[in-house]
Amino acid sequence: MKKLWILAASLLLAAPMASAQSSKATTTAAAPVSASHRKAAEELLVVTGGEQSTNDIMSRMLDVQMQQHPELKAVETEMRSFMNKYMSWQSIKGDMLTLYTQEFSEKELQELSKFYQTPTGRKTIQKMPQLLQAGMEIGQKRVQEHLPELQQVIGEKIKTQPPATDN
Repeated sequence: MKKLWILAASLLLAAPMASAQSSKATTTAAAPVSASHRKAAEELLVVTGGEQSTNDIMSRMLDVQMQQHPELKAVETEMRSFMNKYMSWQSIKGDMLTLYTQEFSEKELQELSKFYQTPTGRKTIQKMPQLLQAGMEIGQKRVQEHLPELQQVIGEKIKTQPPATDN
């Protein structure tokens, strides 16, 4: 059972990291942000359905983990509870507002909100989850198709490395 918990924890931690990209916003101290700038970010996140998207993504991520690792069914309730506690919209909203205010000016946020209220913007919001899912599937398929090559390259590299020494 201990191995199951370790697997569950590592899957929860690894999934978001696998798709995360580094950003200056995540590595620099937050500059002071005006109330109107923060409000513009909040309006954008409302217009784009940030809360629903976040909750849907977390639920889908767990669903995928359950499909790929049926042995986790025994701890599904605990995993969902953990994700709801630490990854729900309520728990990350403040961080998301900070991220958006660091990456976009107040004017840019307002322009984005206007765009996402247009028919094309609404269609973009509607289609984005399917596009992201399809893109991830393309990436997974591509990696799977070429995994033997990666394994061979890594195997060859490991063979040529001198043994590690503890100093």
